Amino acid sequence: MSKEEGSMRMPPAAQQSIIQLQTLQQQENSLAMQQEGLTIQKIELEKALDELKKINDKEDVYKAIGPVLIKSTKAALQKELGEKRETAELRLKTIEKQDEKIHEKIKELQDKLSEMLKQ
Repeated sequence: MSKEEGSMRMPPAAQQSIIQLQTLQQQENSLAMQQEGLTIQKIELEKALDELKKINDKEDVYKAIGPVLIKSTKAALQKELGEKRETAELRLKTIEKQDEKIHEKIKELQDKLSEMLKQ
């Protein structure tokens, strides 16, 4: 029996559920990649902030803007990096909530599909 014959015997509702399940799994994978990137970004920001704490307030500090280093103040750089870290944390929380919702939908669809295929 070919794949086409097997899918023809599957109820249309089950076929639609499988498509939805695949879409949700792709979304879940995309969120996981975003979460990994944001986690790395947050760790790097925290390390930079820790290094800034070690620097005397009167010492010169620089920030990279593309291939150029621009002179800045320790306070300004701490504020900027702190805001970026907060943004990363908020985005991580949002992604975690989205991931939980998608995971719940996947579970529901898997259960629904399992029931359809038993019949």
